[in-house]
Amino acid sequence: MRFAFALTALVLAATPVMAREIDPKALSADVKVLASDAFEGRAPGSAAEQKTVDYIVKRFQQSGLEPGGENGGWTQTVPLVRTQVQPGGTMAFTVGGKAMPLEQFKDIYLNTVRPIDRIAVKDAPLVFVGYGVSAPERGWDDYKGVDVKGKVVVFLINDPDFEAAAGEPVAGKFSGQGMTFYGRWVYKYEEAARRGAAGALIVHETPGAGYGWITVVAPRGENFDVARADGGAGRVPFQGWLERGTAAQLFASAGLDLEALKTEARTAAFKPVELKGASFSADVGVAFSKVQSQNVIGKITGAKRPDESVAYAGHWDAYGLADKPDAAGKRVRPGALDDAIGIAGLFEIAREFKAGPAPERTVLFAAWTGEERGLLGSEYFAQHPTVALEKMAGAYTLDVLQPMGPAKDVVLVGAGQNDLEDGLAVAARAQGRVITPDAKPERGLFYRADHFSLAKRGVPVILIMALGGGADLVDGGRAAGDKWVTDYTATAYHQTGDAWSADWDLRGAAMDVDLVLQAGKALANSSDWPGWKAGSEFGPVREASAAERKP
Repeated sequence: MRFAFALTALVLAATPVMAREIDPKALSADVKVLASDAFEGRAPGSAAEQKTVDYIVKRFQQSGLEPGGENGGWTQTVPLVRTQVQPGGTMAFTVGGKAMPLEQFKDIYLNTVRPIDRIAVKDAPLVFVGYGVSAPERGWDDYKGVDVKGKVVVFLINDPDFEAAAGEPVAGKFSGQGMTFYGRWVYKYEEAARRGAAGALIVHETPGAGYGWITVVAPRGENFDVARADGGAGRVPFQGWLERGTAAQLFASAGLDLEALKTEARTAAFKPVELKGASFSADVGVAFSKVQSQNVIGKITGAKRPDESVAYAGHWDAYGLADKPDAAGKRVRPGALDDAIGIAGLFEIAREFKAGPAPERTVLFAAWTGEERGLLGSEYFAQHPTVALEKMAGAYTLDVLQPMGPAKDVVLVGAGQNDLEDGLAVAARAQGRVITPDAKPERGLFYRADHFSLAKRGVPVILIMALGGGADLVDGGRAAGDKWVTDYTATAYHQTGDAWSADWDLRGAAMDVDLVLQAGKALANSSDWPGWKAGSEFGPVREASAAERKP
């Protein structure tokens, strides 16, 4: 059944423009705690993890939730492997017998998700594979059957049509300025691993990546992965990024023009190009350890159809402590807006649900671990769900909300994907607002947050993320909203600057939380099953389980 969102009195009663039920002061108070120095940036597996988990459990309890985790408890154990590239070591290209030494974090960002004690590679050949995409359903193959086993593949970020001009044959073959999953680094590394590459390096360019070099190097060589039965053998041995200028220098030294190759890579005739006479060597120590991290899950059991569910989620993890202080002497990367505010929103939504009648469907509240390191907690949940995903009617994710006051709209990441958007639009109109599609589709935000783990299993999802473009603020309009996104991304995102502030105006954030509260409340009290819009890549997955949702 397509989603027929009812104009209920619940939604119609919402006061235009301002949030009716969500308290901005309550949001601020929880963020202030979670983003304080005492929580040390909330890194998974750190000493601060248990403090974070305990706080979330306490607030879930205070909100009136029941445990929704494993074995009747509040948590779900997520087994992770933590790796940390060690200082020192050597990395270099060699071109024509001449060494080109590389400095970690300046010229290259090298890391691994394998539990190994060294990244050790000697004179590995280099092959440029365009965008590193193999998409037969789109008639695209950058590898062309070339054997890359034992070689280091170098590829471009984003999709093959990202920079395509109108009239180029590739234009529109993917999603143009709207990144598909093929444009994400996660996919590119996985494809390289499937083909047996010795390593994989992405050429960093800010427009295509959606963030600058400072964000690339923010983890400082640390990485996490879900503990795997194969010990990580199915992952590429090492992975990383090349700074744009360094990459151009490498190609030029090998007699190649990076810009010309980028143009060629936008054609279906492109074939991998070996960097003749060029190789890569590295000898770098790696520390690794097993980490037992935790998702925190609460719920309200449905009064009529408890086997059906609606989910709300955010991620509790941030980037922990920087390896050295910044110019102001700060090491804690507090993750106030990314994503302590999303977790604070869950508490408020839970409180409001419990203040009214029990919903007909079960409502799940999840605080995921490991989002910043590859959506690890949500992915683990999707592989080991505590509720049937086939009967999850929809999921709402809060990840980075803007602190600049009321807005006339809400920016929706991934607009046009599924029927949940119709209900969201109704709730927005009741607030006197409109839905604005993601203004930064090239950032691929739809594939960079925890909702994606559920979308891959066919669950209709909504992502509210302020990085999708500046909101049309009541005070300052779109220009002020865009300025905030630009400033936040450049100076705070994944850095020490993402800190709580008494100067925030969280009325706009409260509006966004209230928006998903009202939309989700209507869904939780209906018998509707939202679907995916025609053409969505997730539609066939959902349809495969349609029999599970028959009355």
